[in-house]
Amino acid sequence: MIELVATCLFGLEKQLGEEIDALGCKRLDTMDGRVTFLGNEADIARANIRLRCAERIYIRVGSFPATTFTELFDGVRALPFEDFIGPDDAFPVKGHAIRSKLFSVPDCQSIVKKAVVERLSASYGLKWFPEEGAKYQIEFFIFKDIATLMIDTSGVALHKRGYRPAAGAAPLRETLAAAMALTSRPREDILFWDPFCGSGTIVIEAAMILKNIAPGLDRRFAAMDFDCLHHGIWKDAADEARDLVRRDVAPELFGSDLDEKVLQYARENAERAGVSDCIRFFRADARHIEKPSADRRGTVVCNPPYGERLMELREVEALYRDIGRQFVQLDPWQIYVLTSHQKFEALYGRRADKIRKLFNGMIPCNLYQYFRPKN
Repeated sequence: MIELVATCLFGLEKQLGEEIDALGCKRLDTMDGRVTFLGNEADIARANIRLRCAERIYIRVGSFPATTFTELFDGVRALPFEDFIGPDDAFPVKGHAIRSKLFSVPDCQSIVKKAVVERLSASYGLKWFPEEGAKYQIEFFIFKDIATLMIDTSGVALHKRGYRPAAGAAPLRETLAAAMALTSRPREDILFWDPFCGSGTIVIEAAMILKNIAPGLDRRFAAMDFDCLHHGIWKDAADEARDLVRRDVAPELFGSDLDEKVLQYARENAERAGVSDCIRFFRADARHIEKPSADRRGTVVCNPPYGERLMELREVEALYRDIGRQFVQLDPWQIYVLTSHQKFEALYGRRADKIRKLFNGMIPCNLYQYFRPKN
């Protein structure tokens, strides 16, 4: 078995852990922004292709205490990097140091690189490495004086699914959109509606969840070039994921927005994601949306402007008051609103039934969740 590390945006650890459980892998440890788990070679491909909330999947080479540069050098040199990296492969180094005595990232980076070179030199009898082969990105993470050395198997971050080359002015990361959709528990018989859809990320991720389309099916990963892994694991994992796609479902999703240009991006993105058949995109003002029919059941999941990057704060606050009055008319629909505005509930005119702290990039936000009718 191999120790693997899946990283995620802060706040998504629980959902990521549940996804790892669903793959049949055993969780070992969870901390802010990462979940460590046991898997085999095949699970490296399966995790990259199928995890919706993960940012990257790493092979964990080893961990050790490191309070001095000497301890860092010796600890890295003791790890079996030759089990992964060949004599012609490239092995750049980057990393982070948090709440540790070793805090200079450039110095740590240099020491890790020298230690790996010395380890590989001893293994291959070489003094110089051309680094012209496959790229094995080494990443160190020093937290509370414990250094963990990893190899990135993802390459391009996993939130970049490949269906969204164009987006609006303040795009929501796909992994966060997937987490929001998962939180709302989308169902085939309940209309899913994002009235601030922008380039369509939330509704596209929800549609992919409902159809069980794996988020990484149509992209490449760094570890596809690793000679230390059997290349067939990627085809097997992709075939497995395609067999799990639900072709017998016909969910209904709405994506609406005031900007017709960004709606065209959304339509194109949905086409690339393979879910255009079940999403209706149209121009509408969120302050005036209504149920398609009196008895239609539905869920609203949205990421309206915060006043951080789009719109003036006064405009945003007026918008929150307006949608608070309008969304009451959607009762008993469930409502999920992501925003960084600390006074959202007061402006919306209603206390949330549940609040979940999340991060949209570096912006701390709350996901306000409304399950019960107002009256």
